[in-house]
Amino acid sequence: MKREPSLAKKKIQTRMRTFGIHSKWDGESKELPRFIRSTTTIPARVDVEFGFIVNIKGAKNQELVFCIDHPGIKDERGKTREPFDGSVYVKTNDWNFYLGDTIWDPIEDKLGPWQMWLELDGNIIAEKTFDVVSAADVAEAS
Repeated sequence: MKREPSLAKKKIQTRMRTFGIHSKWDGESKELPRFIRSTTTIPARVDVEFGFIVNIKGAKNQELVFCIDHPGIKDERGKTREPFDGSVYVKTNDWNFYLGDTIWDPIEDKLGPWQMWLELDGNIIAEKTFDVVSAADVAEAS
């Protein structure tokens, strides 16, 4: 009996490497931001960078969908912005991807839960909710 070659999909492996506060990220650079501290409570200070780095293995050239659902940030006209989403293609078979954002003025509309997630082939492969709180509240809790 002749056996057909297996067309089974390779198992994609994902692992969240870091989450929390990172160094300021340069989107034009190939370097990912440096990990500073693991936390889901983020102090609302201008230029605080937060998010997560995920390692993805076995998914080269597949579309990775991302979303950052923020707590109601207003645009220039005072209307609530839609969640920030988009997609990228996985560049290598062992790839690290950073999903994150930073705080900017005015700080008041950045307070609250920020949900971030990554989706591959219709499945959520990583997600985290960060609670952006008044910097004074974080200082008191320390």
